[in-house]
Amino acid sequence: MSEFSINDIGVKVGLEIHQQLDTNKKLFCNCIPTDSEEYSIKFKRKLRAAKSELGEYDPAALFEKSKSKLISYYANPESSCLVEQDEEPPHELDIDAKKISLIIASSLKSEIFSEIYPMRKTVVDGSNTTGFQRTMLISQGGSFEVEGITIGIQSICLEEDAAKNLGDEGIVRKFGLERLGIPLIEIATEPFEVEPKHIKRIALTLGRILRSTKKVKRGLGSIRQDVNVSIKDGGVVIEVKGVQQLDQLEKVVEYEAKRQQGLLEISKELQKRDWIHNKENDRKDITELFSKCESKIIQNAIKKEHRIFGISFKKMAGMFGFSPYNGIRLGKEIAELVRFFGIGGVFHSDELPNYGVEKRDIENLKEFIKINDEDAFLILAATEKRIHVVINQIISRIEFIKNNGIPIDTRLATVNGETKFLRPRPGAARMYPETDIPLIIVSKKELEKAKENIPKSWDESISELQIKYKINSQLAEQIFDSKYIELFENILNKQTFQSGKVDATFISSVLCSIIPSLERKGLDSKLLKSNEIEKAFEMLDSSTITKESISIIFENIMDGKSKTIQDAMKNTSIETVNESDLEELIKNIVEKNQGIIKNQKERAMGPLMGIAMKELRGKASGETVNNLLLKNIKNMLKNID
Repeated sequence: MSEFSINDIGVKVGLEIHQQLDTNKKLFCNCIPTDSEEYSIKFKRKLRAAKSELGEYDPAALFEKSKSKLISYYANPESSCLVEQDEEPPHELDIDAKKISLIIASSLKSEIFSEIYPMRKTVVDGSNTTGFQRTMLISQGGSFEVEGITIGIQSICLEEDAAKNLGDEGIVRKFGLERLGIPLIEIATEPFEVEPKHIKRIALTLGRILRSTKKVKRGLGSIRQDVNVSIKDGGVVIEVKGVQQLDQLEKVVEYEAKRQQGLLEISKELQKRDWIHNKENDRKDITELFSKCESKIIQNAIKKEHRIFGISFKKMAGMFGFSPYNGIRLGKEIAELVRFFGIGGVFHSDELPNYGVEKRDIENLKEFIKINDEDAFLILAATEKRIHVVINQIISRIEFIKNNGIPIDTRLATVNGETKFLRPRPGAARMYPETDIPLIIVSKKELEKAKENIPKSWDESISELQIKYKINSQLAEQIFDSKYIELFENILNKQTFQSGKVDATFISSVLCSIIPSLERKGLDSKLLKSNEIEKAFEMLDSSTITKESISIIFENIMDGKSKTIQDAMKNTSIETVNESDLEELIKNIVEKNQGIIKNQKERAMGPLMGIAMKELRGKASGETVNNLLLKNIKNMLKNID
């Protein structure tokens, strides 16, 4: 196993940013996007691959078809209509989405086309009820600066967002239609060569340019980054989809570059082996042979009436476990491919005996499929209908790696920063003209208007926030980059807080610190509505609640136990304590902890403050409690002396 250095292999990266636009309706109908997950409409479809106008099938579409998925759709009439169900032609293009797209293109100095042609992009994973995504090329070219580096823009497109994946159940894949059709802008950069640590900064800068328009949606899922990765000797570009967090970008690029370089090393080793697959002789049904195998995985497959097959690979011993770099193996590539057919996994000869497959099982298998110690094998379980489809895909992949090196895939980013197989890369046959929507004209007046509305730069916006609301640069950056910037400004522009307890600094700390910390505990911020957040600050200003109670109230709502501030106050028994009761409570705490006070003197403030705040649970402000504790501790120390 070799040491991997990303600086030695010539990595090129391109970003594709997909950003939802903040309009009042969807791109081709009047439905208002909502996050409601209550579905009153359900229907099913079986999608199939169709030939393009040139009579060709898209490879990605054919791959999805081979998985034989039945698609189940869930819809809510409040957020979707017959257009999303593909029972009605699309309406006219949303004029606001067009305007925002032109402003963004102008901001990036991109050359806007005077004529925009709607196209259909074949999508056969079920995320579009039509089997395609409507997309329009708005402009090409342009650039933006990141710390002295010029990043080129390749293209800017306006398109429909896809349906929300609700998960798979066996051969059924489920989608919710509330997101389908939301206007989405796609910005693709030119390839660039930078150190991986700079990629996050580039994506962040582009995201900030979009947010500066104040016309894009905020929050998780509203912006997604895809990243294209290639290496100098690879000859192919791999698209990695679904990078949700900017912190993932560096890890994803490093892993994918390592995987591609590793596949080139695996290809060299495969070429040394004299292996050619014989479809008639190199795959055998071993269901009966393994009927007494003690592997739980094998036995569960047999109970489901799956067929067990052994696939032989002459002179390939050691190849499935061969690992040129840590975590990069041919066996792992095959396992990823198999899982996307809904099959749990595959055993290979370099990892056995294991998983309940014993030495005698392997010896019987070798004898049955006529191989020796120089050879390798795979064991695979699937339904009789699908087993040969999957085996053919495995063989094709290994042959491609042997002869060409890196398969041309679309891959998916994982939470830990790796990538996994999603589908083959789409070809040119994927795109064809949309016949239901006429040509869209961009007038000179629209172009002029877009240029007039180019927003202030990010630096100018941050400076403006600092001056207007008297907050420091760090808080200004945090609130601007958060999903709460509009709420923050609405609260401060609507309210005139009299008590001095509520100011811009405290509001931003609640929105950018307290709520995110509760989210990290697994609580749902979607349950905390904007009007309830505003109400909390109003109640704090009128001394109905304390600063310390806000996190308790918000936690109760985000945990689904309450819907309103008032409900949360009842459920958590939060009510302000009157002065005499508070003094009595603090006095009791001090008397019960005389030993700590004798030993630690005024340093006892720390532990006693913790005891008091835990007992009060937000019923009194920390400042008031602190003052009362200090007074009582000093009195006790005087008496002791």
